[in-house]
Amino acid sequence: MARRTKQDAQATREALLDAAERVFEQRGVSRTSLAHIAEAAGLTRGAVYWHFKDKADLFNAMMERVTLPLESELAGVYQAPGDPIDALVMRLLHSFGQIATDARTQRVLNIAVMLVEHVEDLWPVRERHAQMDRANVERMRLVFERASALRQQPLPADAQVLAEGFHALVRGLVYSWLLQRSFDLQGTSRVAMEAYLAGIGLPRQWPPASPSAA
Repeated sequence: MARRTKQDAQATREALLDAAERVFEQRGVSRTSLAHIAEAAGLTRGAVYWHFKDKADLFNAMMERVTLPLESELAGVYQAPGDPIDALVMRLLHSFGQIATDARTQRVLNIAVMLVEHVEDLWPVRERHAQMDRANVERMRLVFERASALRQQPLPADAQVLAEGFHALVRGLVYSWLLQRSFDLQGTSRVAMEAYLAGIGLPRQWPPASPSAA
């Protein structure tokens, strides 16, 4: 019975997150209340507060459900076997592929990028984004430093600065694609990333992979 209760609680949580995606997309984040989400899920506000302490907590849980798989692509990338630059590019191309083809990922990223206002009650959402960005920049910095050491190729600038620039390139590609969806996200990203990496003296060592192969 306890196992069934735990399963029911998880199902309720997932239903609330599903409803949050729909309502945030329809109304925008600041104009959505927990009551709106509860109603859309066919549940009570008490059910919402059982699982989430406030709207920011619910929003971050919604984000983590789809962004954690993306974040996991970069976790430990600098320690991956083989060349760290190739590993970085291939993992990012895999993430771009998920963004380009998975409807839920697109919906949640669109909410996060286009429909969230960083007002006071959503400040934890902004901090969550900032933490994720800092972690990803740090992973990229470690990749650049390791690749530089392995190849005995000095970097043209501080690794932190180069990582910030590369991260901005990646974020900008996703933002631009979500805004218009007028270009091939994987193909364009591959060209842009490889051009940046070649420009800082760390070109990919494998033959460029086609987007479909990535």
